[in-house]
Amino acid sequence: MKPAEFRCGTIAIIGRPNVGKSTLLNHVVGEKVSITSRKAQTTRHRITGILTSADTQYVFVDTPGFQTKNASVLNRLMNRSITQTLQDVDAILVVIEAGRISREDRQVFGLLPAGRPAVLALNKIDRLENKNLLLPLLAQLQAEHAFSDIVPVSAKSGEQTAALLQALRAHLPQQPAIYSEGEITDRSERFLAAELVREKLFRQLGDELPYGASTSVEKFETEGKLRRIHVAIIVDKASHKAMVIGKGGEKLKLIGSDARRDMEKLFGGKVFLQIWVKVKHGWADDERTLKNLGFEP
Repeated sequence: MKPAEFRCGTIAIIGRPNVGKSTLLNHVVGEKVSITSRKAQTTRHRITGILTSADTQYVFVDTPGFQTKNASVLNRLMNRSITQTLQDVDAILVVIEAGRISREDRQVFGLLPAGRPAVLALNKIDRLENKNLLLPLLAQLQAEHAFSDIVPVSAKSGEQTAALLQALRAHLPQQPAIYSEGEITDRSERFLAAELVREKLFRQLGDELPYGASTSVEKFETEGKLRRIHVAIIVDKASHKAMVIGKGGEKLKLIGSDARRDMEKLFGGKVFLQIWVKVKHGWADDERTLKNLGFEP
């Protein structure tokens, strides 16, 4: 390809919690760079996912779901990261669930800056029994906001994701690639390890554990292809610690084995993983703790 034909740019992925933003990113990139679960506050950091093709490099920035129900310092920092990201990208990908528009979706629409191209992805079309319902929804959405394109997709199956990429490509500047071919994220293995443990924590405990939990890598050592990783799970209360450990340590073992399996697949080598639980009351409102966990004040 001639240099002038190559396009490269950044795309923010935004939407209310639990609409499938991270699942969509992982499918497009082809690797798990952003953790997923049914819990609404799974993504807490901006995650960059990179897809490079023959004529385009897409640099996706997965943002936390916009928070409207909790006024903790953690949630305020997550919302701030969304608004800051929207000012720094070339295009915006808004994700909602196909079949309905919620009040929270409209709040997300209100965040879109003027003059920034926005493409809307109607996700989870594989769950729609009657796809004829999409037509009136498309007309309603176009009337509410001047999206440059609206593309029905399924992040789970990959349906229509090629059309979505083509719609986004039109808004990226003609310039050389920012990242080397083969790179899929700008996040470190240390960061990804902490995120994978947190994903398994949310998945194993379902609705039992409130959102007062996070993870921190205390030690990360590499010996050839072997990685020795020590991760602390941080909880808000002693009762939460008991939930995470489980009877006879069963829950903690499941979290560790599931996380280690994903790490070995992602990192391409053996992982020795040690995890434990510690209690830190009020961590989600403690700016020093949040800074140590990677949140900018």
